Amino acid sequence: MEINNFWVYFAARPLFWILVTLTVFQLALWLNKKARGHSLAHPVMISLTLIILLLLLTETDYDTYFEGAQFIHFLLGPATVALAIPLYDHFARIRRMLLPILVSCLVGSVTAVISAVGIAWLLGSSTPMLLSLAPKSVTSPIAIGIAEQIGGYPSLAAGLVLITGVIGCLLAPSVFRILKIQDDSVKGFALGLAAHGFGTAYALQMSMLAGAFAGLAMGLTGVFSSFLVPLVVRLAGLG
Repeated sequence: MEINNFWVYFAARPLFWILVTLTVFQLALWLNKKARGHSLAHPVMISLTLIILLLLLTETDYDTYFEGAQFIHFLLGPATVALAIPLYDHFARIRRMLLPILVSCLVGSVTAVISAVGIAWLLGSSTPMLLSLAPKSVTSPIAIGIAEQIGGYPSLAAGLVLITGVIGCLLAPSVFRILKIQDDSVKGFALGLAAHGFGTAYALQMSMLAGAFAGLAMGLTGVFSSFLVPLVVRLAGLG
């Protein structure tokens, strides 16, 4: 009984869930290293799975967990801004490729929205589901804002973003191998465009060049999608 009381008290403290999150991520990094960096053992995917299982087993609600995790969540902003450093280091190369970068990002953003919404519509998904799917290829904070604006479910949109990122990281190595893509800038840009934050983190493991282009693609996709998603939704008669 005393142990149960201790658990209830300690689990409600923000510090506990910070320690849990950091410990789980360190374990995930160790497992990823043991798996020699295999995409199926992506640290974020392992961490996500373990934390969800822990919350379910302990019957801990998300709000309680987030009271502690919010301190780590706060670092997402500075970490995103820090992506400007590799961008600056490779600015000359980016400037030379500016036109194809903009065109590719625009086409990728449109394709991501139309393909997701179109397939879901053909499968008979409800309108709220379609509206939540539309921003699934941009980073979570932007996807949540877009979902709120067009009438989707922000929480569902955030979950779909995570799933998209995981799938993108899992499929990317095979796609690069099949298409014989060797250029880190191309790999990074594709990961940032298709798998947003997850893809950018994965690209940074490849090289700083890949990370720079991934961060650029993630940012541009977020900007383009903020304008394109509401427009596509309105044209499709979903808004």
